[in-house]
Amino acid sequence: MDMNLPSENGDADDTDERIAPSDPDMSMTWSGDASVVAVAPASAPAARSTDHATPNPGGNSMSIPAQIVEGLYNGRVIPYLGPAVLELVPGGSPVPRTPEGLVGILTSRVSVPHRIRGKLTAAAQFVENFKHRKTLVKHMADAFTPSVVPSPLHSLVAALPLPLPLVVDTWYDDAMSAALAGRKDWGQVQGLAQSEHFGTWYAHYDAAGAAVPDYLPGQWKTLLYKPLGGHWPADNFLVSDSDHVEVLTEIDIQTPIPSEVQRLRVGCHFVFLGCRFNDQLTRSFARQIMKRSSDLHWAVLPGELTRMEQRFLAEQRIQRIDVSLEEFVTNLQHALRQRDKAAA
Repeated sequence: MDMNLPSENGDADDTDERIAPSDPDMSMTWSGDASVVAVAPASAPAARSTDHATPNPGGNSMSIPAQIVEGLYNGRVIPYLGPAVLELVPGGSPVPRTPEGLVGILTSRVSVPHRIRGKLTAAAQFVENFKHRKTLVKHMADAFTPSVVPSPLHSLVAALPLPLPLVVDTWYDDAMSAALAGRKDWGQVQGLAQSEHFGTWYAHYDAAGAAVPDYLPGQWKTLLYKPLGGHWPADNFLVSDSDHVEVLTEIDIQTPIPSEVQRLRVGCHFVFLGCRFNDQLTRSFARQIMKRSSDLHWAVLPGELTRMEQRFLAEQRIQRIDVSLEEFVTNLQHALRQRDKAAA
């Protein structure tokens, strides 16, 4: 089954349509100055940030917007992690760190039609239809069974002086859970596939991985939200076309999004790390998860953008930080150390 999602603003999805950063349609960007250099499409003018940046005297020209640093300290900035965060794992990630890498593993184990070999959701649907759902879950679990050493970013997020109320992780690995493992004051909520849990959209698990069917809002200092599920602790995976169609059918009215996530995001800013918005699924999930939050967000997005990525950033008032994720994390670590000294 090929998944046909509603078009956005009448345009077809444009995964491969990339535009260089010098393109005149470029939306909001920031690459180290204290304010945002904004050149937006005429249909969605971008506001210029007046937020001052935290300087880095170590010789690197990049600085972190002070609002990100303060927001991470006071819980008003929500990290939204994508699969590319695994690029920062010391020694390399032992699990797939891109949809392309994951579909390569699935199609190496199950032969699928050539036209869908590079499409993760379609290939997963084929496996589910012709080899059974249990086969798909087994192959997904096998792909993400290896232990992942937390990256510097995972460790930074887990060890902030004031625990973050909410962290969003949109990949299937366990690195963020591993980074939080030294604490007992956190838990997670994972999206569930309707083919396995019909009528139940998500499940809560405590720090030890035990299911918490009677979860009480606020019982954990940090809630890790994995909207696509995850390997640990229960092999929950939203990956096939039908998995996504079930969720997207209801997501406009927020039914699949946990009520606690909806509460915690109010008035907050998101910072997107290791994410791309070059397909409609990632844009749809991000748009709905950040709904009713604030009107200012950031995304670390180096290199070329697709036209739809540009439109999405402008539409959601996301300021682009045009540096590598590694450089951003290095400078964020420095900025947080400076913040610690100031608070001492």
